[in-house]
Amino acid sequence: MRNLLTDVPGLTVGHATDLVLGSGATVVLCDPPAVAAVDVRGGSPGTRETDLLDPSASVAHVDGIVLSGGSAFGLDAASGAMAWLAAQGRGYKVRSVRVPIVPSAILFDLLNGGQKDWGTEPPYRALGLAAAHAASRDFALGSVGAGTGATTARVKGGLGSASARSPSGHMVGALVAVNAVGCPLLGRGPHFRAAPFERHAEFGGLGLPVPLAADAGAIHVKGSEPRMATTLAVVATDAMLTGGQARHFAVMAQDGLAMSLFPVHTPLDGDCVFALATERVPLAHPLPDLLGIGATAALVLARAVARAIYEATTLPYAGAQPAWRDVFAPR
Repeated sequence: MRNLLTDVPGLTVGHATDLVLGSGATVVLCDPPAVAAVDVRGGSPGTRETDLLDPSASVAHVDGIVLSGGSAFGLDAASGAMAWLAAQGRGYKVRSVRVPIVPSAILFDLLNGGQKDWGTEPPYRALGLAAAHAASRDFALGSVGAGTGATTARVKGGLGSASARSPSGHMVGALVAVNAVGCPLLGRGPHFRAAPFERHAEFGGLGLPVPLAADAGAIHVKGSEPRMATTLAVVATDAMLTGGQARHFAVMAQDGLAMSLFPVHTPLDGDCVFALATERVPLAHPLPDLLGIGATAALVLARAVARAIYEATTLPYAGAQPAWRDVFAPR
C-alpha cells in the first residue's frame, strides 16, 4: 500500500512541473482502459471530452485522464497525453487506427506569479506529453503537476492522494489538485477540516482543536471572480462497475470535497471528479458494495485534499501564497 491512487491496479500517474511557469500537468493512465464517469459541480468548470462519459455514450472505456493548470490553455495537455498513448499503440480501435480517449479538466493558475508570457506557443501540450512519459506507480505530492500553481483561501494548494479498502474489500484511491475558492482549514488555526478521517498522521496528526475554535465555521474565500478556482479529482476502484455505477461512484466521492473544504461547489468553482473502475473484482452484492465503495471514496478524497495542503511548498516568487508548512509547521 502506497497510500496513493496507484494502489488501484492498472493505474499509473505522471507529473510534469515547470516552476518557472508556475504550472504543470498530471496524467492518470489506464492499462487496460477503464470504465469512466464524471461529476461536475460549481459554476465555472473547464473540461474536455466529458460528454463522452455519459453512461449512454458509445465508448465505454478511457485510456487516461488529464488534470492541468493553465485555465483553458491547459486543455492542450490532453493532446500531449494522447500523442504519447498513440505512439504506444494504445487507444480506441477504429479499423486500422487507434484514437486514445483522454478526458481532461483544468484549473486556473494564471495569476500566481509564474512566467506566463508564452506568446503563440502555450506549453501545455508538451507538459501533457512529458507527464504521460513519466507515469509510474510512485509519484510525488504537493506543489507538483496540476497542483504546482494551485492556491486556496488561506494557504497554498497542491496535489494530494490517498487510498483505502472499502468494507467489501475493494481497493479505492483518490488523486486531487486543490485550487479551491474555499479553505481546507478550521478558522485561522492549523487544523485541517479533514482531521477526523486522517490515518497514520498522514497530514501531521494534529487532530481537531479542543475546544473547537470559535471561528471554525467562518467563511474564508480567496476571491470573488469567476473561473479562478477549481478542485479537480480522480477517484478509482478495482471493482467491476457499469457506466451508471461509475457515475454514482463519482457523485458520492464529491462528498469528500465537502468534508475537507468550505465553502465548496460555489459559482466561482469548477469542481470536477472523474471516476475510474479498472474491473478487476466483481461486486458480490451490487447495491451495498457500491454504497461502501462510494462512501470510502468520499473519505479517501477528503484525506487526499488535506495531504495536498500538507505536502505543498511555497513557490519561489515574491508575494507567492505561503504553504501550510511555512506558516504552521514546527521549526
